[in-house]
Amino acid sequence: MKFSKMLITGFVMLIGVNAFAQKKTAKYEKLEIEMFPKSKEGYKQVYIQLPVAKNENDLKVEFFVGTEKMLDCNNYFLMGNVKTQDLQGWGYNYYEVESKGEVGGTLMACLDKKTTKKFVSLQPEIVRYNSKLPLVFYIPKDLEVRYRILRPDTSMKKAVQK
Repeated sequence: MKFSKMLITGFVMLIGVNAFAQKKTAKYEKLEIEMFPKSKEGYKQVYIQLPVAKNENDLKVEFFVGTEKMLDCNNYFLMGNVKTQDLQGWGYNYYEVESKGEVGGTLMACLDKKTTKKFVSLQPEIVRYNSKLPLVFYIPKDLEVRYRILRPDTSMKKAVQK
């Protein structure tokens, strides 16, 4: 009797885990990036595939193109720019990054001379959330793309009148 209860419990748990795993993989649209151009010499193609979400019109994606460096107490930024390109004939966008990896920053006196590993990036950009299309980037081989999903506050607030 105990064995059959354990067997049934195990079977129910297995079905639950399997259903959860299937649900997790079904949260992404089918990825198609074959139509995007190949990366040029010294560059790599990277992409972000966003999961399907409720109310995607309310969401935004903020992306950062940069690299980790050992830096002192100053505030740093990566020099370069991001150009939005149109994928001819498709109506899709992709992003080309131009940067030599040079860093600029403030000139504060760092008394402790201590350095720490920091992610230094170009000016972040905010784009609309769309799980049906990947965000495709062409970046220099020594850089990476990081991102975060921005969600609205739950309630609207009213501006104060003077």
